[in-house]
Amino acid sequence: MIERQSSGIKYFTVLIGLLRDRQNFLEEITQGIRLPNKIISLLVCSSLFLAIYGGIIGAYHSWMQALSSAVKLPALYLITLLICLPTLYFSNIIFGSKRTFGQHFALVLTAVSVTSVLLFSFAPITLFFLITTNNYQFLILLNVVIFSFTGFIGISSLYQATSVVLEQNDDESTKTRRKIIFSWLFLYAFVGSQLGWTLRPFFGTPGSIFQLFRDREGSFYLSVLQAIGYLLGIR
Repeated sequence: MIERQSSGIKYFTVLIGLLRDRQNFLEEITQGIRLPNKIISLLVCSSLFLAIYGGIIGAYHSWMQALSSAVKLPALYLITLLICLPTLYFSNIIFGSKRTFGQHFALVLTAVSVTSVLLFSFAPITLFFLITTNNYQFLILLNVVIFSFTGFIGISSLYQATSVVLEQNDDESTKTRRKIIFSWLFLYAFVGSQLGWTLRPFFGTPGSIFQLFRDREGSFYLSVLQAIGYLLGIR
């Protein structure tokens, strides 16, 4: 029991180290210091925070949806990372990067961890509106805004982190890698959005029976436009 508690504390100590002294944390990734420990700790902490937020939004429908969303939300971020990470790694390798796959993995996990912490910080606000309103479309748009904001901060932190972890010189290969990273960030956001649509529902439509997954129809962006039109009275 004591060992489990100490392990949990160790995981959160690594996350706090990232949040408090990001520069030093990234430099340790560059030097390959305790990479397995960093990767495991960030995976555990980010998955826990994402599971908590997923459980809260799923509770709007039922306890089954809460449990489902608590599993699917961490899966969304992890699967998106696994889909997109090889593209980032091999593109950088081709254009001269000497960093290992583990260093790239730890680098991207820092962004996921920052995003998960921000989502966890928004959990009380989301819970407040879940309790005080029954407007499904409003709750959907509220969470689109929250996910967009936290995702933007996470992606911005990742872009800044690459200048520390990945080799940055003034040669042509570095300039090419910067363009690759910038393009990859758009790919990451696009894949994440579409995968989130594929894994839906996370809320669950009011009055409907529990569904683990829905039929693949429409798109995430069309759904957002429809929700905005509903709130504005446009049918």
